[in-house]
Amino acid sequence: MTPTHIGIIMDGNGRWATAHGLKRSEGYSYGLDALLKVCGAFEKRGVKAVTAFAFSTENQCRPEEEKAAVFKVVEKFNRTYDGDMRIVYMGDIDSLPESLVESIELVERKTVDNKGMILNVALAYGARQDILHAAKRAYDRGEFTEEYFESALSSATLPGLDLIVRTGGEMRLSNFMLYEAAY
Repeated sequence: MTPTHIGIIMDGNGRWATAHGLKRSEGYSYGLDALLKVCGAFEKRGVKAVTAFAFSTENQCRPEEEKAAVFKVVEKFNRTYDGDMRIVYMGDIDSLPESLVESIELVERKTVDNKGMILNVALAYGARQDILHAAKRAYDRGEFTEEYFESALSSATLPGLDLIVRTGGEMRLSNFMLYEAAY
């Protein structure tokens, strides 16, 4: 059975670069290239959506140079992407640099009608914050149902999550799609 939606926790790109004699920041471009290759293979097998955990809310504590390197790779991808995937983002996008936000809006507009697989990029995303936000929306609306709560999550427009893959060798979820991972 082919999974419909796969989550990928992108981890270890900086360590990979260091091990290969590159700057840590160079690992992010290689990580993106690998992600796009994997997405192509998944799409050929019938996967409908991939969520890539590219930058967590906890990553906001990283050195400015490292954050800038990640954001530069993401922004370049957004501005140059011309494939068939529909690109969407989830997370605290407003906390990101203005030029990156503009590039996110650009790629989402440009790909909104694309018929390929959905690539959902979790950027400045944290599952606990997403759950709290959904709970607050349910409270404010006075509608405490599972259906409404799920509709308030960032992942509401995506198919159910079937599988999580973490690169880099770690064995933890790191605040990635915790509610969606329940099943």
